Amino acid sequence: MKQFYKTFLFLLALRVLHPLCAVSQTSVDSQQNSSGLSVKKIKKLSIEELMNIEVTSVSKRPEKLSEVASAIQIITQEDIHRSGATNLPEALRLSPNLQVAQYNSYAWIISARGFNNVFSNKLLVLIDGRTVYSPLFAGVYWDAQSVPLEDVDRIEIISGPGGTIWGANAVNGVINIITKKAKDTQGLYLSAAAGRYLHDQFSARYGGNIGSAISYRIYGLHNQLDQTLNAKGQNNTDNWYLNQGGLRVDYDAGGANKLSFQGNAEGGTEHTSPGPSSFDHQDIMGQWSHTFSPQSDLQVQAYYDRMWRRDLLGTINDQLETYDIDLQHHVQLSKDNNLLWGAGYRLMRDNSQNTSTFVGFVPAVRNLHLYSGFIQDEIQLVPDAFKLTIGTKLLHNDYSGFEIQPSVRLAWTPVQQQTVWASISHAVRTPSRIDVDYHIPTYPVAPSVQNVGGGPNFTSEKLIAYELGYRVQANQKLSLSIATFYNQYDDLYSVEVVPGTLTYLIQNGMKGNSEGAELTGMYQATASWRLRGGYTFYHKNIEDKPGHTFDVTYEGTDPQNQVMLQSMLDLFKHFQFDVVGRFVSGRPRSVIAGIPAVNGYANLDVRVAWQYKSLELSVAGQNIANPNHVEFAANRIPRNIYGKIAIRF
Repeated sequence: MKQFYKTFLFLLALRVLHPLCAVSQTSVDSQQNSSGLSVKKIKKLSIEELMNIEVTSVSKRPEKLSEVASAIQIITQEDIHRSGATNLPEALRLSPNLQVAQYNSYAWIISARGFNNVFSNKLLVLIDGRTVYSPLFAGVYWDAQSVPLEDVDRIEIISGPGGTIWGANAVNGVINIITKKAKDTQGLYLSAAAGRYLHDQFSARYGGNIGSAISYRIYGLHNQLDQTLNAKGQNNTDNWYLNQGGLRVDYDAGGANKLSFQGNAEGGTEHTSPGPSSFDHQDIMGQWSHTFSPQSDLQVQAYYDRMWRRDLLGTINDQLETYDIDLQHHVQLSKDNNLLWGAGYRLMRDNSQNTSTFVGFVPAVRNLHLYSGFIQDEIQLVPDAFKLTIGTKLLHNDYSGFEIQPSVRLAWTPVQQQTVWASISHAVRTPSRIDVDYHIPTYPVAPSVQNVGGGPNFTSEKLIAYELGYRVQANQKLSLSIATFYNQYDDLYSVEVVPGTLTYLIQNGMKGNSEGAELTGMYQATASWRLRGGYTFYHKNIEDKPGHTFDVTYEGTDPQNQVMLQSMLDLFKHFQFDVVGRFVSGRPRSVIAGIPAVNGYANLDVRVAWQYKSLELSVAGQNIANPNHVEFAANRIPRNIYGKIAIRF
């Protein structure tokens, strides 16, 4: 059995190494963002104006943040810029309703409402509407989905199910990263940063116009990070680098049609104990929208995405190609009734070439088809007071077949500054290749020989979620939001022995429930000082289903409490002083996953900057409260101090 655990840990190690690439830090833009707001002025907007920013991730239609019937948080460009974040996961720490843990120099564990473990497969991530999860393990290769932070308009984060609109894997949350339009990134931007741990980082971007209807931008970036530390304080073998470039072109002549095209290409190398692992990634996407009338519009999106990873843990070369097309049509049936429907098709061609007989995927090549459709009806039961939203997502995948994901949401706005909302939703995490096609050793052997096999009958993991929330703008300086939830899970992942053999199969052998609360707020202390942050409580109970046996601690490594507070203070003479403080409680031990218990920790990020006209100089310190600390497993994350210069022409 000890040998099996060692083997199974190798499986888990493969699944945990889905790294996130670092990206260049942001700079303040003085142009207009997609909400028509000057990014430079966002921090100076009133609380009321911030609460009226329109979001699109909950219903795929613009809604005021203050009236949304969902637990949603917004990270603005100003929030990111003033935090001193150097990559996307560090920016995501600014959302109190996410669990973000750094594993090593390039790998991160990110989830919403629990299951913050080596799988992290119940969170859907989108970049400008492009879904970025791998069917290999139903998670995200963060390193190959880089976004230059200075080009981010906002990040919309939903904690809770989003399956009715977005489909598979939107179980516990949705992250929607929305970049700026090309017209909002005009001129030349250059930045350079270097320091301790952040070895070096360079970014360049140029935006221009072709006539009055076409705007474009091109960019390039380089990022290199040093090693984290092991339990003895020695350097790990996990330093890495990334090079990336891309472009975006938008057409908007002010008529009924709008077009957008964007593409990115990147490549990098990460050092691991078995040896270097390299990757390259390319994606292209086109979007077209047409307005038939003020009551009707159509949007069509298509993209191609290619990912190639070599020598993954020294055993696998994997190439994934994704072809996706999606359309949605909105029609206002009456003054109080808005209908939204859509359909989509996705083909994922995964070619996993096994370089070792020890571990691999059988068959090596899979063509995975995903057909989907959705319909959602938004009804004003009482104008400006009660709004009912009902809908469902229908999809068909090659592993579990037909799935349905309905939801019902009700929002009550007794007065303009307050919203009470409630919802019931069903969502699924569809099977991935690692659930069905994964084998140790690569090719199945006789039952008398110990082996691990994918579950031929593995089905989707299921969730029924109940949510209740309240959002209020208490006065001109303060806004608060609280969301409570109770989740019921069934058919959760397990690995169990086949009676009378030494064969372990992946099955749906666990179930459970979770409950929690998320409190967030913003406070404008003075005209030059803003505070934002929140507190999250989370508790989960997992148990074996009748007739099944698996170590329930496998799914039980979530922190129960976490707190985040961000302070943004404008000083005299063009100086800024910004602080982000966070506390994360400890994690229990996971026996089967081989993850030790982790103590709770508190830390601070501090940024001091001087900004005058087109020039900005800054010094930032991350994790300054401790020389190093552990967030997940045993790797120690070092203190990071760096300096940066940014200039715009």
